[in-house]
Amino acid sequence: MKTDIVIAGCGVGGLYCALNLPRDKQITIVTKDDADRSDSFLAQGGICVLKSEDDYDSYFEDTMRAGHYENNKRSVDIMIRSSRDVINDLVGFGVRFERNEDGGFAYTKEGAHSTPRILFHEDITGKEITSHLLEAARKRENITLIEHFTMVDIIEENNECFGIIGYDENGVYTDIQADYTVLATGGIGGLYKHSTNYRHLTGDSLAIALNHGIKLQNIDYIQIHPTTLYSTKKGRRFLISESVRGEGAVLFNSHMQRFVDELLPRDVVAAAIYKEMKKDNKPYVWLSMKPIPTETVKNHFPNIYKHCLEEGYDVTKECIPVVPAQHYFMGGIDVDKYSKTSMNRLYAVGETACNGVHGKNRLASNSLLESLVFAKRAAGRITDTYTQSGGEREIEIDRNMYKNYEDKYKKAVKTEIERERKEHE
Repeated sequence: MKTDIVIAGCGVGGLYCALNLPRDKQITIVTKDDADRSDSFLAQGGICVLKSEDDYDSYFEDTMRAGHYENNKRSVDIMIRSSRDVINDLVGFGVRFERNEDGGFAYTKEGAHSTPRILFHEDITGKEITSHLLEAARKRENITLIEHFTMVDIIEENNECFGIIGYDENGVYTDIQADYTVLATGGIGGLYKHSTNYRHLTGDSLAIALNHGIKLQNIDYIQIHPTTLYSTKKGRRFLISESVRGEGAVLFNSHMQRFVDELLPRDVVAAAIYKEMKKDNKPYVWLSMKPIPTETVKNHFPNIYKHCLEEGYDVTKECIPVVPAQHYFMGGIDVDKYSKTSMNRLYAVGETACNGVHGKNRLASNSLLESLVFAKRAAGRITDTYTQSGGEREIEIDRNMYKNYEDKYKKAVKTEIERERKEHE
């Protein structure tokens, strides 16, 4: 198959990148599962925005402090300065952010934010944004979306990328050759027993990068979310958005005593929860949403309210058991301020990329914004520097090379994460 640009992944990063590329370019998006089963659909809390110039210093400092000041300051500045433009784009695509009675945006607050600056749609902001982007992409005649296509490799010659190799749901291998390739394959939750991520997100792009000597950055920087609904069932963990603590929810230990400031950065709150669990020899702590007015719970957090009811908990009347789980990946494939990797013609956006915005720990609700901002910058740079990669290449696919690829890729990524963790120690 030949296309102009191939994008692996259809979360907000992949979709928004495609929508910002020229309409005269043929774009092929592949995704490992159904198009609506990306982690972008799962984001609950919201998306940050610079409300006004008066909030710049505060927003910048909140992001830096949450990231333990290991953030790339230039990347943080780009993200914040670009936020209003991105929000305007999303509204143009039909995204319905919560509004006040006067028609202006309503803002909520989450942990480690010094002021409310987060736009939201109920407690399914990610679904609201991603579904509109997906709908727009499906309508574009120059965009082809292929579901259930698993990328297993890239096509490389002399540190230049010319597309990807993968197989479809019938196990048929195909090479998709392209002038430019964008990796947008999401996080690494599938490597963990307890994660809020979809299980099919296994860090495939990282493994491919390792195989081709593509530079990585801080891949041991992995965020644990403090509050997921405790369950003994298999599968991903249900996230209890940090927004509930921003609206007043509190944490209790087994003795029903508060033990932490609920609005501290995520890594601090998660560490405090682990400490209480160990001290009390319990597999969870309690989260109480009773301080939040019932009307607010049902209007702002309808999905959380409904899911907890299905699990046997009425959050307006009783506490729910919560436990930390792997949630987000701050490290990834090293990219510059235009999302270009160390390999020519290869870009990476979203959670699989690392431009340094998040530092060692992500500030709540910066993830959707960061993905969108730098996906648009990738599209802009590809457009501005576009050159054709030459004629079609003869590719011989050795299927034996990719036998049990997922197990091998998982092992490679886990090994590299552990190596880097020890190096940082």
